[in-house]
Amino acid sequence: MKWITRERPKIDRIACPWLIKNFVDPEAEFIYVPKEQVFEKAQEMNAIPYDIPGAEYSHEGKFCTFDYIIKRHGLSDSAIHQIALIVRGADTDSFELAPQAAGLWAISAGLSYNIKDDHEQLALGMKIYDALYSWARFVQDEKHTWSPKI
Repeated sequence: MKWITRERPKIDRIACPWLIKNFVDPEAEFIYVPKEQVFEKAQEMNAIPYDIPGAEYSHEGKFCTFDYIIKRHGLSDSAIHQIALIVRGADTDSFELAPQAAGLWAISAGLSYNIKDDHEQLALGMKIYDALYSWARFVQDEKHTWSPKI
């Protein structure tokens, strides 16, 4: 299926493709267009609009689109739910939700500033979310133990 959203992605518009590709639709294709063209192009291309007001897949109250996808598709992986809190904190400027939220925002804003091609940014962002998932699923209890005394 094709999924379409606003150009110049940051938090949700990178996190959602990662979530969709890995847990909802492995064959998904993602399209970025100017915000005023999202619904018109969605109809032309038979694509699902996301992370834009008026779309089914969008923010719902205090929850972001990433949260909606989890709910809509009944995803129960605890690591994904932990990432959802981080994504929501970063995407809604609610950094108090998770200590990692401010860092995710900083990385996303920096990527958007440095990389002007949306699909190049998506490819790099997918790797970042792969790493975040690995942390949440496998190594979040690992502590950095290096000591300058060594």
